[in-house]
Amino acid sequence: MQVTKAHTKLLKQRDASTQKLVFEKCFGVMFRVCQRYIAQIDEAEDCVMKGFLKAFQQIEKFEYQNNSSFMYWLKRIMVNEALMALRKQNNFSLVVSIDKAPDIGFDDDFIKQMDAQYLFDAILKLPIGYRTVFNMFIIEGYSHQEIAKTLGITESTSKTQLAKAKAKLKNLINPKQYGYGNA
Repeated sequence: MQVTKAHTKLLKQRDASTQKLVFEKCFGVMFRVCQRYIAQIDEAEDCVMKGFLKAFQQIEKFEYQNNSSFMYWLKRIMVNEALMALRKQNNFSLVVSIDKAPDIGFDDDFIKQMDAQYLFDAILKLPIGYRTVFNMFIIEGYSHQEIAKTLGITESTSKTQLAKAKAKLKNLINPKQYGYGNA
């Protein structure tokens, strides 16, 4: 959904019908954002609800730049809500490693050829720490510096987690199904 400047103005005026419209149009996308971090459906739904509540309460902080800036802002809120939920579960752990992250030769074009649902399901099978860094770096576009700051880890830990996530994901995926590695 494109949230226009007019939508933003109405949201800032606390217009209930606009809030409802934005919620209904954006829920599915934002649910997928949260579910990439939180595999349990009910917990991901709670995360989305909290995220929308926070967005509507803090709408004055949003500065309209273009029709996609609201979605970007909302997505950042959802990612932060998901990370807070993971921390509350005391289930969020990263494997700290001082080893240099291995280069596993992960072919990004391979991912583009895969069925989205198959890839999504494989990502959900990653351990929480791996999945979180993978999502933040690959999907959300955070830098390792931003990930380190957000999660309270070092940049090298972020890089190692990403490399391990890619390696684990590569093992979870059935390469022959997608012709990966075939000459």
